[in-house]
Amino acid sequence: MALTREQMAQRVAQELKDGFYVNLGIGIPTLVANYVPEGIDVMLQSENGLLGMGRFPTEDEVDPDMINAGKQTVTARPGAAIFNSAESFAMIRGGHVDLTVLGAFEVDQEGNIASWMVPGKLIKGMGGAMDLVAGAENIICTMTHASKHGESKLLEKCTLPLTGAGCINRVLTDLAYLEIENGAFILKERAPGVSVEEIVEKTAGKLIVPDHVPEMTFD
Repeated sequence: MALTREQMAQRVAQELKDGFYVNLGIGIPTLVANYVPEGIDVMLQSENGLLGMGRFPTEDEVDPDMINAGKQTVTARPGAAIFNSAESFAMIRGGHVDLTVLGAFEVDQEGNIASWMVPGKLIKGMGGAMDLVAGAENIICTMTHASKHGESKLLEKCTLPLTGAGCINRVLTDLAYLEIENGAFILKERAPGVSVEEIVEKTAGKLIVPDHVPEMTFD
């Protein structure tokens, strides 16, 4: 079975380390805030100017003025700081974010990412993704492995306009966790119940499959 959005967020949360400053992009990445492992302290950054983002609020905690970059209401943890977007992007561009988690339309075997526009469709702009992929060295990309029509999103070469070139080294899809190295996707883990054969079939880019590919585990 393919991973749910919540399971994808749980798997990404396993990559968090104590003391990390982490930027969460719009969509699935925002859910990671709900699954920070116990016993570690991380500061979650939202590029609209919040450092110390907490979990999503309960109904009686909702503050319409406290939002993330996707305009969803969020909470702030003790010690949080609020500042303007210029300072937020200075933090991103200055390389002060330890981990960036963002979504994508396509990723290819060279680590290129396309995440900001589909030609012919109305868009609001590229947001902060270009700054994030340029300013960060440690990036996890979350996405569905294939489109609703079954077409692979893990490609030999991106077909959509690029957000960044050669910047992605880890990808978590609803089917698998992969790393990108030397012009190839390397299959590291598979979703519970998903076969290696299905992942191979739905990966258009060069894929290296080790002898043993473990299933993901969730606490």
